[in-house]
Amino acid sequence: MPKNDSIIVNRMDYSSGIAVGIWNVSTPGIIKALSPHRHDHYTCMLIEADKLEVVFDFKHLTMPVGTLFISPPGQVHQILETLSATGYYLSFESRHIGRMAQTSLDNLLEETLIIALSNNERHWFRTIFESIMKLQDLNDTPYRQVEKPLLSAFIEQAVLCYKRQSFINSESVSLRSINLTKEFRNLVKSHFRSIKRPSEFAAMLNITVGHLSDTVKKVTGLSASEHIQKEVMSEAQRLLYYTEISIKEISYQLGYQDTKYFIRLFSKNAGFSPSEYRKQYAKCSDQTLDH
Repeated sequence: MPKNDSIIVNRMDYSSGIAVGIWNVSTPGIIKALSPHRHDHYTCMLIEADKLEVVFDFKHLTMPVGTLFISPPGQVHQILETLSATGYYLSFESRHIGRMAQTSLDNLLEETLIIALSNNERHWFRTIFESIMKLQDLNDTPYRQVEKPLLSAFIEQAVLCYKRQSFINSESVSLRSINLTKEFRNLVKSHFRSIKRPSEFAAMLNITVGHLSDTVKKVTGLSASEHIQKEVMSEAQRLLYYTEISIKEISYQLGYQDTKYFIRLFSKNAGFSPSEYRKQYAKCSDQTLDH
């Protein structure tokens, strides 16, 4: 697998901030997605024929016909195999969905929604894809007053389908606790390189560190410290796997001036030193490509 000095970020190319259409194996965006990359926007895909082989942050998934997924900004993913797959795509910046739709996404603890749609659900989503596409023919310029409600409805319905499929019991944990946990996790994603202590995140949220720790543990089963460490480890693994950046540079990027301390921390959590991890997963990658 060819590697770069950084993970590629595919940015929204459309000034409108929304892109929708039909994709197949020859679509430029699909061809670009054969290399590991992140997006600076949300990406949705509905598989209508055949299947996709996809990696989401090291998880290898097979997505058959009828699968809808919504991937958030920042996640590293890669299409491994398209075969003769086709479907719909929808990319958008968060500013184009309503507040309630954004809240519905934020209240989910899973970052990527992967939904096996029923036939009725699949038909409904296909209709929304096509409706947004047809707006381009109806109006000379993007008409946000129509487009945004359709997009928000798309997101709200996707969340409902996901909840039904996942048997999420919202009564077991209060919405307030879920919101606080999500807000904490969003802060961690933004600041994990410079902030490592739960007490500092608690201060940013204007709550006690005890309240933060108790809430996050109740909602997710992991402590606040474990979430911070998990975010650091995930980014370290991405950089080791997808780039050729030196271990010293990775340590600096993640906020550790002491490279030896970073190596000890990584080894304790991963069971391998950073260099061992890079060698082991390079072999796995080569075997996957050969296969």
